[in-house]
Amino acid sequence: MTSVVFAPEVLDDLVGEMLPDAIDLRREIHRHPELGLDNPDTQRRILDAISGLGLDIYTGEGLTSIVADLVGAHPGPTILLRADTDALPMVEESGEPFSSTVEGRAHACGHDAHVAMLVGAARILSEHRDELAGRVRFIFQPGEEGDGGARFMIDQGVTDGVDAAFALHVSPNIPVGFVACRPGPIMASTDDFVVKVKGKGGHASTPHFCNDPIPVACEMVGAIQTMVTRRIDAFNPAVVTVGKISAGSTFNVIPETAGLLGTIRTVSDWTRMSVTAGFERVVRNIAAAHECEVELTMTPGYAVVRNDVSFVEFAKHTAEEVLGADKYFELPSPIMGAEDFGYILEKVPGAMAFLGVCPSDIENSLQAPSCHSNLMRINEDAMAHGIAMHVGIATRYLALHAGDPA
Repeated sequence: MTSVVFAPEVLDDLVGEMLPDAIDLRREIHRHPELGLDNPDTQRRILDAISGLGLDIYTGEGLTSIVADLVGAHPGPTILLRADTDALPMVEESGEPFSSTVEGRAHACGHDAHVAMLVGAARILSEHRDELAGRVRFIFQPGEEGDGGARFMIDQGVTDGVDAAFALHVSPNIPVGFVACRPGPIMASTDDFVVKVKGKGGHASTPHFCNDPIPVACEMVGAIQTMVTRRIDAFNPAVVTVGKISAGSTFNVIPETAGLLGTIRTVSDWTRMSVTAGFERVVRNIAAAHECEVELTMTPGYAVVRNDVSFVEFAKHTAEEVLGADKYFELPSPIMGAEDFGYILEKVPGAMAFLGVCPSDIENSLQAPSCHSNLMRINEDAMAHGIAMHVGIATRYLALHAGDPA
């Protein structure tokens, strides 16, 4: 039995019928953003949206995840499609009429669109269950923004029996209609740091009676950047960003302590090890040179997101079939943002790709407010391309591997 593959014009019609409902769902989720691993309102909206589709539905233990299996009428492999559900702890200033109604929370990374696109794909595919050879596993994962929800879902068996996995991430900085991907590393690992430099406080007029920690902390900031450019291979990149410097209380007091807070991004295990070791070496030795004490806390974050080479080639052909021959391009380098989908790709082959959603009133997508911006917006019509990609990936993968055992 060969699994169904929709002709592009047929898929366009199916997605066109589904798009208004997807936009409505996206806007409802956008109005009511939730954080971390606990997204009960979002979970309820998803469950309502996929009820009646004949899916085998499982909810998470200790987190508001959803796993929904669409079992085809014929045996075959399993393809996992993923959407994340959580928002960011920030203020939205997009001006959209459906902006966040919850103070200090915003869907500024597009997870609301991810959910709506995957629900749309589930609806289309469920109508053609009798023509599918295999299983499509739709997963709706909370806690992507720093809580590692993917790891919890893996512990609860989400990758068991899965043969391949795919996820889309919207990008306002890519033109509408395009999909971008690359083989190998596509997103970075993260390591966060907190540095506390302790000197000796006193009056600003007599620094010789004190040991001012502020210039020591400032020296660390410059030395860290020098370490990266001088000791790390430029073709195996690293980004070290100090996101916060804190010290002092008023103009005429030298404080006792100064603090740094920031993040390290790398795209290989070797560079990750080298940068974290080098960071600690620089910080501790600068503090020692100035006779200051230092406390350093390093918190390992997400793994590198590594796309499977063969699956990326498959995704490229799918995009060219579904969206058009000129609508796929390969990213020239990894993106230094991080994603916990990398944990799923450590378990099964697959890929993450980026979907162009640049707002229609912005001519140059590179000038659009990016993900995590308080001004971030998307072109909702572009969600049609995301729905089509999910359906295209699922149907073509099952058709390509229809002779494989379940």
